[in-house]
Amino acid sequence: MTKIEPPARVQSAKRSLILVPIVHTLEDLGTQKDLVVRASLRTGGRMALKRKTEAIRALWQRIERYVEGLQLRWEEVRIFQDALPVSGREKEIVTELARAGSLNHQLVLRLLERGAVLVGTESPKLLLAEYEMVKKTLESGGHRSKSSRGRGEADPILTKRDQFIANRINRILRPGETGILFLGLLHSVEPFLEGDIEVVRPSLASQ
Repeated sequence: MTKIEPPARVQSAKRSLILVPIVHTLEDLGTQKDLVVRASLRTGGRMALKRKTEAIRALWQRIERYVEGLQLRWEEVRIFQDALPVSGREKEIVTELARAGSLNHQLVLRLLERGAVLVGTESPKLLLAEYEMVKKTLESGGHRSKSSRGRGEADPILTKRDQFIANRINRILRPGETGILFLGLLHSVEPFLEGDIEVVRPSLASQ
């Protein structure tokens, strides 16, 4: 069992953020799922898609063991989620995706049952802009290479998303609280976080 000590209740208590690196399953993708499957079949075939799916599920098993083993004051935990827009219907969105089979969102629901609080994390406008860009790429038969998903000018939308996510954490996470951020591997929010936020990056290789 992994133990993260809750932040001390003192006047100078820092804010803690557990940054959990994730890879999206097909069930996370909503309306993009079929497009992604077709693109994957074109580029690698069924066996490659199967191997990739199995590897992602194995990663999620490690993530689940790590997160569910944390010993925290769950009523003082804030859940931030990659691709979850600020909308007023955050729990409804998570519930819908959990019912569709998303391992990520099923885990989030279990944490909410323990008392954690769900926070809308992303800009709806930026998510829509990225969705349209990815949709056009997939429909044209192309794919986004790692180089095209880099930082700065190579992917300004991703950088803006990171800034927005960090600003949400900066504004909402209070001293003595712990945030859990489920975030895709291509993101980089740490440069935009305020200095009193202590970031914990779990090692999931041996979980």
